[in-house]
Amino acid sequence: MSGNTSSAPSYACGVADQPLMFETIGNAFDRMVHTHPDRTAIVFRHQDIRWSYREFQAQVDACAAGLLALGLVPGDRVGIWAPNCAEWVITQYATAKAGLIQVNINPAYRPQELAYCLNKVGCKALITAPKFKTSDYIGIIDGLIPELASAEPGKLTSADFPVLEIVVRLGSEASPGFLNFDDVCNLVGDAERARLAELSNELQPDDPINIQFTSGTTGSPKGATLSHFNILNNAWLSGLGMGMSADDVLVCPLPLYHCAGMVVSSLTCVTMGATCVYPDEAFEPTSVLAAVAEEKATVLVGVPTMFLAQLDHPEFANTDVSSLRTGFIGGAPCPIELMKRILTDFHMAGVTIVYGMTETSPVSFQTALDDPTEKRVGTVGRVHPHVEARVVDDEGRTVPRGVQGEVLVRGYLVMPGYWEDTEKTAEAIDSAGWMHTGDLGVMDDEGYLNITGRAKDMLIRGGENIYPREVEEFLYTHPDIQEVQVFGIPDHKMGEEVCAWVQKRPGSDLTDEDIHTYCQGELSHFKIPRFIRFVDEYPMTVSGKIQKFAMRDVMINELGLEVEATA
Repeated sequence: MSGNTSSAPSYACGVADQPLMFETIGNAFDRMVHTHPDRTAIVFRHQDIRWSYREFQAQVDACAAGLLALGLVPGDRVGIWAPNCAEWVITQYATAKAGLIQVNINPAYRPQELAYCLNKVGCKALITAPKFKTSDYIGIIDGLIPELASAEPGKLTSADFPVLEIVVRLGSEASPGFLNFDDVCNLVGDAERARLAELSNELQPDDPINIQFTSGTTGSPKGATLSHFNILNNAWLSGLGMGMSADDVLVCPLPLYHCAGMVVSSLTCVTMGATCVYPDEAFEPTSVLAAVAEEKATVLVGVPTMFLAQLDHPEFANTDVSSLRTGFIGGAPCPIELMKRILTDFHMAGVTIVYGMTETSPVSFQTALDDPTEKRVGTVGRVHPHVEARVVDDEGRTVPRGVQGEVLVRGYLVMPGYWEDTEKTAEAIDSAGWMHTGDLGVMDDEGYLNITGRAKDMLIRGGENIYPREVEEFLYTHPDIQEVQVFGIPDHKMGEEVCAWVQKRPGSDLTDEDIHTYCQGELSHFKIPRFIRFVDEYPMTVSGKIQKFAMRDVMINELGLEVEATA
């Protein structure tokens, strides 16, 4: 229980003054092109690309028709594995127009994670960057699919990937078995253009259009499947919540494979007719600050760690950020001192806090432009328009205002389900249509929600959702590890860091370094435990259940993290 309680139930329904858009993304996109043909649509500064809405539409339509020319049909899944780039966004809207389901693949994924995702949803095509940071994507794919070396491009037959037929690479270099992205876009013929026009009338707003993987407590990622209707409306309503219009210029340092980058940045700008600027292929504070100053940005988005990195950067004092007005902060709680700096030093008087999850398209709660600072720091705002929310106890009963419970959300934004996983879908969405977020929260008398913890065993590091079970199951494969428990501990920069308590097998001389080496190249970097402690036993309840909260408290005390824990 938290704060004063009242007899009013912890239920809220977001008031809306405009109806939802029952429209496909492709038709909404074309409508905005017709309205703002010469307005700048997207800017990719690291690729020296700046396209108007009309120019962007030409790129999208060429790609969409090219995908159809390859034999893809509505409902086929197309994976994209790349950092932020123009081709990513072209693919986003091209797949929507062609009725294909885009599958977002995390650029940090390692070979086994990529393989799992491709087969889980049956990708028929994969579009990939040649490399990203230290990862050689072409080399990884060649290693997973030896048949590519001798395959005719576009006609792959693979034993391990029975559905995959088409592999497309970005860039001008040729790779055996791969098509080039530009070549696909040049396959356009009259028949494909005619088919694309037909699809604008055939495709329906409730059709699935996007699959995003969220880590599962069982260790295997689940494919959250989202529709045109889900993400188009969420993007639009989130933009309205930030006070956006067609005159805005939004700078997006967030990764496109995340809902926050793809939906609440890219798609939000399209629904507004605004400009979306991508500073770099991945977050780098210098390039973001340069983009804000040189593009005269009015909107800036990110997770708290991104804002902190920019504010603490040596170039910040010399950067003109006075054009900024609004934006959003999400992915982790924003400390009050950081919020004060964002409001003053970044001139973002209208900055909002957003809360949600991939399964809810993603935003379900948002603070208002005129909310006081304490509401932007202590809460995640009030429920979005057209959305219901309630807080329930362990029996599923709605608790009074001021009482902690699990947060449930219902409405247009809830995903249809996890791809071909009725069991996991039923666990997440109950028979009345409520999405069980797994987050614990308290709703106050004004309807503001304070997230107080997580019912699910999950931690968030720098905006990345990490399920300890997935990391534990991998570490169990180490021959010298007898038992392992993974949990999150507070960190002022990343929000949380991964910590592992490990029991060695008798006689083992296993070290921290051995474990880190074992994880390299196998687990995504953000999942690798930063802190490792070797123990002989774990704190237990009387009934024998391991108490992770007790381990967390020990680490907080040992590392002197009491301030972070209460921030």
